[in-house]
Amino acid sequence: MKNKQLYLLVVIISCFVTKSFSQRYKIQNGFGISGGITQFNIETNNFTTKSSNGFMGGLSATVDIPVRWYNISFGMQLSESPIEILGRPTAISNEEVYLKYKMFAAQAAMLLHIKAIPQHVTIDVGPMLQYNSKLEFKDKGQEGFYVNRYDNLTAKDITDISQFNFNGVVGASVGIKNFKLKAQYIYGFTNILKRLENKELDTTGGSARFKGNQTMLVFGGMVSF
Repeated sequence: MKNKQLYLLVVIISCFVTKSFSQRYKIQNGFGISGGITQFNIETNNFTTKSSNGFMGGLSATVDIPVRWYNISFGMQLSESPIEILGRPTAISNEEVYLKYKMFAAQAAMLLHIKAIPQHVTIDVGPMLQYNSKLEFKDKGQEGFYVNRYDNLTAKDITDISQFNFNGVVGASVGIKNFKLKAQYIYGFTNILKRLENKELDTTGGSARFKGNQTMLVFGGMVSF
């Protein structure tokens, strides 16, 4: 069901973008298909986290404005990104283990592409809307483990994170007309852990205020048609 919701969001945005903007401007190369790897993390003082590599794939349409120093693109991408949070097997254990989670996300962005070298190099910046899943366990055997920095907070307690978030994107694209290598840094302006404050969790030993901003690095390529 979660994945169906992500796919439905992508289809709706794709239809809207194509219909609205193809009528006003020439769309350069029609559309692009991208893919790559991600490195996701949550910057927070509540937990000790470690990023891991995931993957992404997406579609985009570029509005070509020949007389301007920039182009505009509208795109969406689906990603699966792991993250690890330091914990322990029992409440009183001295053994430390990383709790392994993953997060699915659908991200829709409107990017401004500054033409550093037309047709070859652009600087890419813009806003991004994100719908993401809750944190899911890669190993369900860790559901009963405990999260470090808290006395009684379990690994399962912290999975219900905020699912609608607003991000900023900055990156670069380098290549030729029909193929480009792309790098992006995505920063979450909204508090992705905010929803945990409404769960009446046992926060003994740690802070009852949850604050976290996601970061995501994306490295990949795009083929344009």
